[in-house]
Amino acid sequence: MSAQPPLRGRTALVTGGGSGVGAAIAAALAGQGASVTISGRRRAPLLAQAAKIGAAARVCDAADEAAMQALFGDGGFDIVIANAGASDSAPFAKTSLDAFRRMQEANLTTAFLTLREALRGMEGRDWGRIVAIASTAGIKGAAYVAPYAAAKHGVVGLVRSAAQEVAGKGVTVNALCPGFLDTEMTARTIANIAARTGRDAAAARAALEATNPMGRLIPPGDVAQAALWLCGPGSGRITGQAIPICGGET
Repeated sequence: MSAQPPLRGRTALVTGGGSGVGAAIAAALAGQGASVTISGRRRAPLLAQAAKIGAAARVCDAADEAAMQALFGDGGFDIVIANAGASDSAPFAKTSLDAFRRMQEANLTTAFLTLREALRGMEGRDWGRIVAIASTAGIKGAAYVAPYAAAKHGVVGLVRSAAQEVAGKGVTVNALCPGFLDTEMTARTIANIAARTGRDAAAARAALEATNPMGRLIPPGDVAQAALWLCGPGSGRITGQAIPICGGET
């Protein structure tokens, strides 16, 4: 008799689940038996990914409080992955207040609302897993992305604080902190670097790869496997942590 998938019977939500690392995590959770819902603002990639992995899809802006409350309104989820976010780059001295605020809303407000609603939905249960996707920029800072780094530092603070409140209740709250990922978002960063510096895309990509001692961008699947570990057997005492996935960068 074959063993049942370890997450069979668990419900999971992945925000920003239509592409990139969110899509990889959603597929990994579904592959381990979880009943997965993915959310995001872009309907086409969301529906395509949902059909591919057999997930439910909800078009939703994770920075919209009413929309997030409605998303969790059916009773919450056992596993919540707070992945929605965005990046931008500019020299600190040339960063506008509007640009700063956009990064806080896209990365910190989305995490706050997702974690808050996740905790509300898990109240009274004896098991729950919350994972926020932060960044190495959230634990060490990075040049030219100060607003993004500030937001991701905030995400780590939310995680550590929430974990303290629910420790001992069967709910864990952790952050995964990847370096530069091999995703669509990083491709946009590469294009921005190339446009700003006059280098070609290959040289811009090489500059990002050089920030990693292993000399490569992080595959989304590596982050997905770390998320599976935090949601699977044997990780119940891991909480309040910001775990780098960066090839030794931090």
